[in-house]
Amino acid sequence: MAENFTRWDAVDHLKSEEDMALYLDACLEEDPGDGSLVRAALNDVARARGMSQLARDSGLSREGLYKALSASGNPEFSTMLKVIKALGLKLHASTA
Repeated sequence: MAENFTRWDAVDHLKSEEDMALYLDACLEEDPGDGSLVRAALNDVARARGMSQLARDSGLSREGLYKALSASGNPEFSTMLKVIKALGLKLHASTA
């Protein structure tokens, strides 16, 4: 009997605002320090929400968002802040 596998995608599990916020929070905590995990998480949350709507809400182009949030992307911090704000999320600092 052959088994069929599908690629796991975080987007399939980001159903609510709380799911998205908790996921991003976990990725912020586990990021290795280069922003790669945070960028990937923002990409997942953006895809779960809808990239076209996010482009309108952030004032960035859809193509620019895909490029900036891709695995090879290197978005400026200001771009990441625009995306976070457009997603309705907030970053918080706390002591360790």
